[in-house]
Amino acid sequence: MPEPAYWAVGWVTASWWQRRAEETYGVAGAELTEWRPWSLPALRKEFNQAKKTDPRFAAWWEENSKEAYNTGLANASAAFDNYAKSKSGKRKGVRMGAPRFKSKRKARLSCRFTTGTIRLEASGRHVTLPRLGTIRVHEPTAKLLHRVQAGRARILSATVRHERGRWLVAFQVETARDIRRVARPDVAVGIDLGIKTLAVTADSTGEIHTVPNPRHLSTALKQLRRASRAVSRRRGPDQRTGRKPSRRWEKANARRNKVHHRVANLRADALHKLTTSVAGQYGTVVIEDLNVAGMVKNRRLARHIADAGFGEIRRQLTYKTRQRHATRIIAADRWFPSSKTCSGCGAVKAKLPLHVRTYACDVCGLVIDRDTNAARNLAALAATAVTGTGVAGDQDTAPAVSKPRGADHKTRTTRPRRKTGTGRAGGATLPHQQQKEAGDRPQAEPLKLW
Repeated sequence: MPEPAYWAVGWVTASWWQRRAEETYGVAGAELTEWRPWSLPALRKEFNQAKKTDPRFAAWWEENSKEAYNTGLANASAAFDNYAKSKSGKRKGVRMGAPRFKSKRKARLSCRFTTGTIRLEASGRHVTLPRLGTIRVHEPTAKLLHRVQAGRARILSATVRHERGRWLVAFQVETARDIRRVARPDVAVGIDLGIKTLAVTADSTGEIHTVPNPRHLSTALKQLRRASRAVSRRRGPDQRTGRKPSRRWEKANARRNKVHHRVANLRADALHKLTTSVAGQYGTVVIEDLNVAGMVKNRRLARHIADAGFGEIRRQLTYKTRQRHATRIIAADRWFPSSKTCSGCGAVKAKLPLHVRTYACDVCGLVIDRDTNAARNLAALAATAVTGTGVAGDQDTAPAVSKPRGADHKTRTTRPRRKTGTGRAGGATLPHQQQKEAGDRPQAEPLKLW
């Protein structure tokens, strides 16, 4: 059965394809089919008309909550907005593509309830949601229940989603922020992340703490390989022929997913314990601006870097320091040589290979662990950092350093063009390569949705 998000993507893009076909026939711009709007009110209005007449919806739409349809339409509207803003340069970050159809097996199943009966029961172990009724939850809701009963919190919405083999419910709550005091507000700490040791912290008082890397994925790798071999021996689904998976394949796949879910839960628990301890103890936290997306391109270290969760550590530290403790978080410049700089005299080494785990200064003779030296240098940046905007989630910035090899501009993100005659008999350039080379040259063109 087609879902509202699928319907919305097809309904909006149908006008794009129609206009594209009319342009090939030489239809004038004023006579082309009008663009279909993708705002949420417009999608709601059109879907309410289609669900009563379209045979794909008429038989079952009344059996479900209206919030299930509204969630899909809202997600589709947000996807079109992100695509249009990214196309026109108004959206920062990675360029967004046009919304497309997604398989139900790969999509995260979720529904957001904004109206109806949404409350926590007095027992502290049950929640009531629209159309679903009263449901028992695994974790107690006493903390949120006490806030709601005391009038210090108000529930705005509830989102039900299926994640890691379990159904979860998350409440969006409006409440007064309770700023928690840190244990050492005048102490700054620098955090150096790594693979051999997950984190090495060095504060301004000279204390050094090492957090070992639990390596959850590496520990479960043998079990995961055994489960994957069992899945490969079963008859799985085939989208090309439309073959459905067998019961044995579904059971084997569930056992494999259970291993993945356990690894993800263990990793999340370890990272939360680390970030909560750091955010609640120090008044200033200095972290590295790591290029995690570029680091995982190293095929030898990709699995270990992903297992460590460098990006998740920074995300958790950002909101925990800003929103829970109102402390400073400083992001060191990406080109700051924290490992190559001597924490004793400030001398910078020209080269320091990754396999060299001990730092030996040629000027002052300091011999220290590589990660400890980097953490001490990061902690020293707290005294020279520039205050940020103060917005929740924003970070203070450390003094910028000169980039090596004179790279004062953004490096090229696309691969260099292959020269004519390289790796091809005759040296002829194919038509699609000519089009690509022409597209590499900057051209001032108006915004086109397709």
